[in-house]
Order: sequence, then structure tokens, then C-alpha cells
Amino acid sequence: MKALRGLHLHFEPSSGIAGDMAVAALVDLGVPAAVVTSAVEAMGVRGLRVRFARRKRGAFVGKGFEVDWPGKRGHEHDHDHDHHHHDHEHDHAHEHEHHAHADDHDHHHEHRDYAEVKRLLKRARLDADARALAGDIFARIAEVEAKLHGTKVDRVAFHEVGAYDSIADVVGVAAAITHLAPASIGSLPPVIGTGHVHTAHGVMPVPAPATAELLAGVPVVFDGDGELTTPTGAAILAAAVDKFGAPPPLVLRAAGYGAGSKELADRPNVLRAIVGEPLGTAAPEASPEVLLLEANIDDMSGELVAPLCEALAEAGAVDVWSAPILMKKGRPAVQVSALAPPDVAAAVERAFFHNSTTLGLRRRRLERVVLARSFVKVKTQHGDVRVKLAALDGEVLGAHPEFEDCRRLAARARVPVRDVVAAASAAARAWLAAKRTRR
Repeated sequence: MKALRGLHLHFEPSSGIAGDMAVAALVDLGVPAAVVTSAVEAMGVRGLRVRFARRKRGAFVGKGFEVDWPGKRGHEHDHDHDHHHHDHEHDHAHEHEHHAHADDHDHHHEHRDYAEVKRLLKRARLDADARALAGDIFARIAEVEAKLHGTKVDRVAFHEVGAYDSIADVVGVAAAITHLAPASIGSLPPVIGTGHVHTAHGVMPVPAPATAELLAGVPVVFDGDGELTTPTGAAILAAAVDKFGAPPPLVLRAAGYGAGSKELADRPNVLRAIVGEPLGTAAPEASPEVLLLEANIDDMSGELVAPLCEALAEAGAVDVWSAPILMKKGRPAVQVSALAPPDVAAAVERAFFHNSTTLGLRRRRLERVVLARSFVKVKTQHGDVRVKLAALDGEVLGAHPEFEDCRRLAARARVPVRDVVAAASAAARAWLAAKRTRR
């Protein structure tokens, strides 16, 4: 387990995320189950018991996280499926898309308000970091519910089902993350589902109001049937994740699958979590959307195309190219194209007009998929060369020496540039091989 600590942790909520799935994924990944069970026991909630079970969802086998409490059968009623919200309460059984509950209708309820949950956390014998993370997650949920229902935060009440279940999930995931002590935490944009959910206040669109509030500013994917990301899952992501997007280049060390108790028709109902050793220094995140700016130019010297392209790149274009074309009446011309992120598009347009004879530009908005990238320095007999690593789902697919570094070293050593490129490529392969074999 020591080998998994201090690495990069990444969640992949392609089937959404719920609290129980997050706990189970981390334990399946390698966190000792005792870390979670001991933390839950430390809360001192009488009758609260948790356990892990093997579950298969679709083609994947993972772990399920199960919570028991006194009278559970009598309290697992239909509101767990239909998102009934009682005034001023957070009902953790928003997890209805991931749990299969009985349909008993015992309406005797016990409540715990947020103030009591805070007291439980304060006196529990928990690691300080685990207590802080659990407190942050609970605070986010309570603040959102207070805002939605117009009450004071400390008066937000957790229904008995929510109280037991939420305490187990939130404290369990906080203890598991703290045990891993990750250097960084990332997540793919969560799949939140589509359609509507039934609540005591009527039919509501997905995401439910609490989930929408908790994920404000977070990139999300609307896909799948019903509600796939729950308020508890949303709060975990909001509190724990440093950055949303693809995993950085990694040496993968472990993966875990947290399985929900419900089968989904269109995808395996599992949350995957991975840990790996980051490779190099992460490159700035690439914009997933760019503008294609183009012009056909037939009245400018070809000698001016190179400075035009340089000016476009300096203005912020992420790629620039030119191609010879024939225009009407057989006139030779050059087509100059540039890809510009939206925030620099205006500057790139100005560079086009200042450095060419064109009277107009074509604009087209494009989406793109870009591999996660990072940079490492490798040593060669000619000097240090930066190497760009490109990764898909954390797996390094390519290692490319920076050409300008190679050209500079080649000029200094008076050797062909290709010799420096070859040396840097060999050094990068050796560096990667050493990282992959280290445990």
C-alpha cells in the first residue's frame, strides 16, 4: 500500500458518481477496508455498520459499499427512489440511481441536523485531514440545502436514512483519500444523466437542484438515463478535486472499481479510480474549443507568408499552416490557416490583417480532443533536452523531443540536428522504462 501513497488520484465517473461508489472504488484500488470501517466506527453512531461486497456490473467486477443501521428495512422506502425532499433536509438517498431499496413505507423518522453532524465530527477520533475533508463535504451539502430551502445552515436536517448513509459515505471517502495522501486529485467531467427525477416538490430536471448547485463551475456531461451523479457524489468531487479533465501522463500503479447496486441499461454502473506516478511537469491545459481562421491570399509575395505565420503564432494561435492553391481564372494563391483558442481569437485576427493583404477572414468554430501532456528533461551527450509526453487515460503514447532545444544544442556542438533528436529520443525511452519498472 505504501507504493500507492503520495501519487496522483484520478476519478473516472463515466457512469456518474455516488458516495458509496467513491468509497468502494478507493478500497478496491488498494485502501485497506479497515481504514474506512475504523473511521465510520470512530463517529460513534450507535448501530451504524458498514461492509464491502463483491459486485459485477456489466463486464466489470468491483466492490460495493453497504451500510446497515437499526431498522434499516423499515426505513428504506420509496423516497429513496423518488427523491422526496422533506423541508430543510438533505436526503442522501439521492443515490437512488445507484441503490436498490425496499419499498416499505414506515414513516417514523429520526432527524440529525447539520449542527449535530458537526459535533459528531468534532469529537470523533479521526485523522485531522480526514476530519477536515469530511467537514468540507458536509458543509457544502448543508450550505446548498440551506440556500435551496431558505433555512439556516445549522438547521439543515438529515433524514435518518440520509444521516446514517451520508455519515458512512462522507467519512469513509474522506478517510480513504487521506490514507492515500495524493499529491494531486483529478477527475474526468462527471456524467450526470438526463431526464427528470420525482421529488416531494414535484418533477425536477436532472441534475437535481442540489447537484446543480454543488457542481457550479464544473464541466459535466449530460448522458445516460435518469440521475447518475448524486449530491453526495457531487460534493465529494467539488471538495476533493484539484482539476477536471483527462489524467496527466502517469505510470499507472493501481485501479479500483466502485459498483453501484443497480444495473444500468446502457453502461456498467461502476466508478473507476486510478492512482499513478505523474511523469514530468504538466503542460497548460489545452482549449477543447478553437476557432479556425483562414484566408486565401493571391496578391502578396510568398516571402511574406513566413513572417505572417510567425505573427499569428506570436498572437496566440496554437497551430498555423499554409498551402498553395489555385483560385478562379487559374490565379496562384496561398491559403493561410490558424487555430486560435476563443480568448486569443481577436488578437490572431488582428495579426492576420496587420501582416497580410487579405481583406477578410473565414471563421469556423471547432471542437477538438487533445491528449494530456507534460514535459520532462532528459540528459544527452550534447546537453539537456525537453521532451513532451502525450498520454491517453494516463498511458504515455508518445515522447517527442522539443525541436528548438535540439537545434540549439546541435548548433553549439556542430553536429546534425537529427543526431541530437535521436539521442534525446533514446534518453526519453530509457527514462520511461526506468519509471515503469520502479515499484
